Amino acid sequence: MVRKFLYVVAALVVLVLVGALVLRSWWWELSEYTLVPETEFIESAPLAADAYADPAMWFARPGKPGTDPARWQPEWAEGKALAQPDAETPAYAVFFIHPTSYIPIKYVNDMRWNARLDDADANRQALLFIKGMATPFNRAADIWIPRYRQAVFGSFLTADPKADRALDAAYADVEQAFYYFLDHADPKLPIVLAGHSQGALHLQRLLARRIAGTPVEQRIAAAYSIGWPVSLEHDLPALGLPACTAADQPGCVMSWLSFAEPADPGQMLGHYARKKGFDGKDRTGSPILCTNPLTGTKDGVAAAEANPGSLVPDVDLDSGELVPGIVGARCDANGLLLVGVPLELGTYVLPGNNYHVYDVPLFWRSLQLDVARRVGAWQAAN
Repeated sequence: MVRKFLYVVAALVVLVLVGALVLRSWWWELSEYTLVPETEFIESAPLAADAYADPAMWFARPGKPGTDPARWQPEWAEGKALAQPDAETPAYAVFFIHPTSYIPIKYVNDMRWNARLDDADANRQALLFIKGMATPFNRAADIWIPRYRQAVFGSFLTADPKADRALDAAYADVEQAFYYFLDHADPKLPIVLAGHSQGALHLQRLLARRIAGTPVEQRIAAAYSIGWPVSLEHDLPALGLPACTAADQPGCVMSWLSFAEPADPGQMLGHYARKKGFDGKDRTGSPILCTNPLTGTKDGVAAAEANPGSLVPDVDLDSGELVPGIVGARCDANGLLLVGVPLELGTYVLPGNNYHVYDVPLFWRSLQLDVARRVGAWQAAN
């Protein structure tokens, strides 16, 4: 009986190991099967011209009643001193585009190419992401974070043309919200643009299509396009702003993709390379922009001791605490931001040691200080 029990235990261990191997080896294919809609693309009706006049169309904006998720301030871990003291931050306005929070599962949830504005799960997840990713910008005088009919997560896992149509539809909402922001934000304030993942992609399109070469470009103190690649050859020139090469440089673009080592970005960069750059040319093999948020410079290197504070989340990402000195970072030859050996931060690390969900939390305090420096430099120059 004992021998049979041991055989069963051994068999279960083997099944778990095989399952883990299959999941790791075929993650992208399994994800495409379960997370990419099989439905037809249904064109979304345009929003009303005055849609963004409604405070309900914003997760955060000046004058919106209720608790502002972007104003949440994490506490320092017990016994950890403030690594760098706060300096006075000049006034600025933030336009932040949240990442993909619409992640339905095929045969389990109602799945479509674009989220409904009233999707409760997507909105709840968006608030969690805002809490972890928009809060480094919370020293702003005004924070604007629009709701939009985001493309489904599976749009980033497939070459189906319907995915591009879904992203186009989402971008249309973001662009409409941005024009409302321009019309109603304080015109004397410099602007900080920020977005993560899908939000970063829409941010790049805003820069290339609606900001570069216009008077608005002169108001941009900094643009943080985090978690989505920027081709140095085929994307960056169209954005109008240069890459940030100095920690106190205003009017520039920062971008990074966080990976532990050994890093395997093949699937992510492969999907990115299937799309044409903003110049209409093939991105394959083109180097991507890597800004080290610890140094504020392109292709920078910094040890963990230089990290003034990472936001270490709790298990459900609903809260967390700031801990200095737990991770360094360096840009590698492929344009990835490498953070060393894998960290124990929870269950949201993607295959290939991809720390996509933690792109901002790992460098939370450093990013907060970076914004203050660049806005200060912008005001000094203007």
